[in-house]
Amino acid sequence: MSLALEGVSAATLRAIAAALQNGQLSTPLSPLAIARVAPSCSETAVQQLVRLSKEGMQAAHLALLVDAMAKAVEQRLASGVELVWTGPESSASQSRDTAIVVAELFRSATKSVLVSTFVVHQADTVFKPLADRMAEDPGLRVQLFVHVGRADRDTRYESEILREFAAQLGAKWPGPVRPLLYYDPRSLDTNPATRATWHAKVIVVDDETAFVTSANFTEWAQQRNVEAGVLIRNAQFAKQLSQQFEGLVQSRTVAEVPGFRP
Repeated sequence: MSLALEGVSAATLRAIAAALQNGQLSTPLSPLAIARVAPSCSETAVQQLVRLSKEGMQAAHLALLVDAMAKAVEQRLASGVELVWTGPESSASQSRDTAIVVAELFRSATKSVLVSTFVVHQADTVFKPLADRMAEDPGLRVQLFVHVGRADRDTRYESEILREFAAQLGAKWPGPVRPLLYYDPRSLDTNPATRATWHAKVIVVDDETAFVTSANFTEWAQQRNVEAGVLIRNAQFAKQLSQQFEGLVQSRTVAEVPGFRP
């Protein structure tokens, strides 16, 4: 069960639990009744509560469940570390959904966003919350580190591959403001034996929150695959992680993809 993990606060869950205990809410539940008690409760959580009540769970048992969810949210926030998951889950799971976490991170940014990923398929949907935030705040500093690869039999010049990549991503980018786009030149080495792969998947927001995951930032990885990640609300760690990437920029180990930013 993941009622508390779809953006529902501990305070909202406490209000629902109290209403179930004092009789303000009775089973079978309805969306309207829940909305009167907890107007900020997510639609997903409301639907789950209604379904459980229709399946026979009594108000007292629902109150215990929701109260336990509230405690889980409080513990999660206190630890500063959250499990983020894509794929099948057990009924006891307390993980958060990858797609929801990514969108929340993008929308919450006020100063900077650093994104590193292997592939950027479906950029028009996955990066829409980020592009919208960039349009709202043109001063937001956004860096995107990606893999630009060369197929084994591709003998084109590096500049030609980069030009094609920039054009393809630019056509899919869902906003007027584009991020700084970086790649590792080693990934375009003509020698397969020394060619490298950019495979790190992370998001760092405002040097305060870091998300490290197995998932690429694509619809496929966020909705169909089995992926695991960790969301870390620790400024020291987030800053340390962003400095790793900034060091690669300053040392010119990575380079900006030419022609991507107008």
